[in-house]
Amino acid sequence: MPYILSDKQTDQCVFCQKLAEGAEHDAQNYVLLRAQHTFAVLNIYPYNNGHLLILPYEHVSRLEDLSPEAQAEMMHLVSYFSRLLRQAMKPDGFNVGINVGKAAGAGIDNHIHIHVVPRWLGDTNFMPVVAEMRVIPEWLDDTYAKLKALIEQDPSLLEK
Repeated sequence: MPYILSDKQTDQCVFCQKLAEGAEHDAQNYVLLRAQHTFAVLNIYPYNNGHLLILPYEHVSRLEDLSPEAQAEMMHLVSYFSRLLRQAMKPDGFNVGINVGKAAGAGIDNHIHIHVVPRWLGDTNFMPVVAEMRVIPEWLDDTYAKLKALIEQDPSLLEK
């Protein structure tokens, strides 16, 4: 609610703003991991619990403008977080996707990012269709704490 009620008018990219606030604010910004060329953050408007975004530090809107290092690391983090989410939340599958541009459905189209969305059999219901609302059974803070603990518990998983 604080975010929804806040004045969101800004010229700065919301993702770049999270980075600029520094690592000491990662928990309040839901930044899970800062890697060499990229970072991962929980989506504050998740489709499901565990819905996260993987982004480059580079502020670019198109895949072809990313450095090869950032491209490779983004895909590595997709794999890493898929493994981590399987361990933490036991999903039955994942949606992994990139919406490039407004026409493709990007809500924030000026900073490219990959969505990793855990899915469970039967996780959709009538609420999004009838009431235009999502039902998320776990608080974002709890999801963040669970995933962050796993990251800190075994940092070597990131290297696999």
